[in-house]
Amino acid sequence: MKSAIQRIFFAHPESVQESYFEHLRFALWFAARLLGAGLAALVHAIVPALFEKTASTLICQMHARIVSRSHAAASQVEARTQQA
Repeated sequence: MKSAIQRIFFAHPESVQESYFEHLRFALWFAARLLGAGLAALVHAIVPALFEKTASTLICQMHARIVSRSHAAASQVEARTQQA
């Protein structure tokens, strides 16, 4: 049985083929981008002429990054499985 520490801090990063610190770095980058997109959307709601496409552009970029990471992780798992 995995310890609580292992489960809480390491199980998910390992499931996406990352170390704890790699996952931390990506999650902080992602959170900062989400915050930026949210702030741009807030300003746009008040002054529609500002940040007309900023939030949607950021979200599309983040989606592309998540999809490419998912495919890369799946490819790594498949390669390891084939080697075994």
